[in-house]
Amino acid sequence: MCGARRFGRSGKRISGRQSGFLAGRVRRNLSKGTGFTLIELLVVIAVIALLMAILIPVLRSAKERANRIVCLSNLRQLTLAWYAYANENGGNIVCGMPFGMTKMNDVTLESWVGRAFLFPESRSELMENPNKGALWPWIKDVDIYRCSRGRPGHATTYSVLPGANGFPIEGTIWQGSAAPSELKPGAHVNSTVLRFTRLTDIISPGAAQRAVFIDEGQTSPGIGFYVHYLYSKWESFSPAPVHHGNGSTLSFADGHAEYWKWKGIETLNMPRELAPVSNRSLSFEKLKGGDYEPQTEDGMYDLQRLQKATWGRLGYTLEGGP
Repeated sequence: MCGARRFGRSGKRISGRQSGFLAGRVRRNLSKGTGFTLIELLVVIAVIALLMAILIPVLRSAKERANRIVCLSNLRQLTLAWYAYANENGGNIVCGMPFGMTKMNDVTLESWVGRAFLFPESRSELMENPNKGALWPWIKDVDIYRCSRGRPGHATTYSVLPGANGFPIEGTIWQGSAAPSELKPGAHVNSTVLRFTRLTDIISPGAAQRAVFIDEGQTSPGIGFYVHYLYSKWESFSPAPVHHGNGSTLSFADGHAEYWKWKGIETLNMPRELAPVSNRSLSFEKLKGGDYEPQTEDGMYDLQRLQKATWGRLGYTLEGGP
């Protein structure tokens, strides 16, 4: 019993000494501001940096996917309005050239998007301008006319491809008509109508393969997005749009929309430059040095894929001659 008591008293004394020693050490560390050692701090910083390296690309990718989904939705809605316009106008497709309203041979051509969207000073100025285009009765939300990833100050970033009653490109209209170029029907190559002006023109290839809208990422100040038919090159004012993870979004005549990731590194790295918009502190992107002909197999694949979706076929041989 005495031994047990001595052991108990001794254990309490030892425990008290240890407790006092640790409390004193904690007090000294707190008073000196040395809560963590340098090694501990470096480990914490390294862990945080590693987590950020993992999470930031994931968050950026998720944000890009969300932007892409919204852009594809905008394109589908524009294409539905494009189709509704044709149904209410006897199958005639809306004029694909932007920002105009002209009268030719007693025919009034109203563009799908009006001059209200041509670099307005503000959103209120856009809304007050009555010339919003032929599709406005179906889509009265200005945010649907642009991708959120588009250039700041550009009220619309979408463009109708020239094969969908757009600008009459060399080799794509029927020369037997005496009408102005804008009113001429598209040329036929077998059962393919190159520049379709009516829904019934879309025969071969079918509507699911004929592109209507493309996300240019900016406002085209001229005639809309230009795609050559007779030549294997990108037009200088219409470089391959590079958005949404090195690709672009398009819609098709059957109403669906797709994301195309460009295959060629050359397509992404074509020489580009910014050109100023007249009387505004804005700019748009164009090719540096004029039209560009791809020099690689993947680069040519990207160009010809878009040309086939626009015109239904190529207007030159695979060797590049017209």
